[in-house]
Amino acid sequence: MRILFATNNAHKLREVREIAGNDFQVLSLADVNLDTEIPETRDTLEGNATQKARFVYDITGLNCFADDTGLEIEALDGRPGVYSARYAGEGCSFDDNVQKILDELEGIENRKACFRCVVCLILNGKEYLFEGRIPGRITEERQGDGGFGYDPVFLPDGHIMTFSEMQAYLKNGISHRGVAVSKMFRFLTK
Repeated sequence: MRILFATNNAHKLREVREIAGNDFQVLSLADVNLDTEIPETRDTLEGNATQKARFVYDITGLNCFADDTGLEIEALDGRPGVYSARYAGEGCSFDDNVQKILDELEGIENRKACFRCVVCLILNGKEYLFEGRIPGRITEERQGDGGFGYDPVFLPDGHIMTFSEMQAYLKNGISHRGVAVSKMFRFLTK
């Protein structure tokens, strides 16, 4: 089965293709000659995922899905949440975002956090939502050099390695995005 992933994020595309394996052909926007900025203006993960999927579906007419992901930190009242990708400001880098939360958490003992991902699938014009979440904590410094985003400082509960230190197959098997996307793929195989 072929399905379009409504994202311009190469890291997410690679992760989702690894999760899909050989059962699904996950198309990129480049595969369908769509080179446009996708709007992301809602104030919830569900809202952004749905907005992005609808935008791409309306242009292409193809079955597609989009995700939105947020890191929710207890001591920061759930921030950065829906603003995770641009927490340090527009045009910021992953490193800038990581540094901002490390600075904000300096000296704070409660480092509980949760990664949450919502996927919106549009299949034959109908919308479906899938959620994945994984609890963990924010480390006091960066650990590992794999992954992207907040991976170097997110230590999932029950593990001794940050997402950044894990091999891709292990991270994808337990991550928030891995859980949400796997739910979607299971739904699609029914």
